[in-house]
Amino acid sequence: MQSIERYFPELTPRQKEQYAALDGLYHTWNARINVISRKDIDALYQHHVLHSMGIAKACPLAEGMTVMDLGTGGGFPGIPLAILMPGVHFHLVDSIGKKIRVCNEIIQALGLDNVTTEWTRVEKLHAKYDVTVSRAVAPIEELIRWSKPLSKRLICLKGTGEVKEGKCIEIKPLSDYFEEEFFKEKAVVSVAL
Repeated sequence: MQSIERYFPELTPRQKEQYAALDGLYHTWNARINVISRKDIDALYQHHVLHSMGIAKACPLAEGMTVMDLGTGGGFPGIPLAILMPGVHFHLVDSIGKKIRVCNEIIQALGLDNVTTEWTRVEKLHAKYDVTVSRAVAPIEELIRWSKPLSKRLICLKGTGEVKEGKCIEIKPLSDYFEEEFFKEKAVVSVAL
């Protein structure tokens, strides 16, 4: 939690409360429904929350945007970003119902009114979004294929060696924003669709 406040000093008291509540909520829900590796749950803030928030550092989202979180799992990156950006609407999508259930419970507990969820496969979606975000779901080629009919831009969290920069692909290393060792091989990848 300290690193979140250090890298995001502009947080309101309400946002700080919401981020602080994530620890208890995820520990409770993860004991029932495994949405985060049990080995990794104690690194929740660095490996999941702050990692998700790296999107806001590298590719800020504008107020009023609609964002689909493709393959949200336990709500990453969508829930941490929704806390940070209350003026952006997030739609969390996952094909596994129990993961969406956990997201719904956490969203309700945090009182987030800028987040909706849907238990479905991305191929069945027809809505349009400004941006698709994703974390640890699939190779970049698949993410592009799934996102292209639905949004104008894909922003995803990847390892620095997973993707090559290209004409429509921009890579921003998270080590430019966060100094912890964990972020050395992590990047935000932005793709114009």
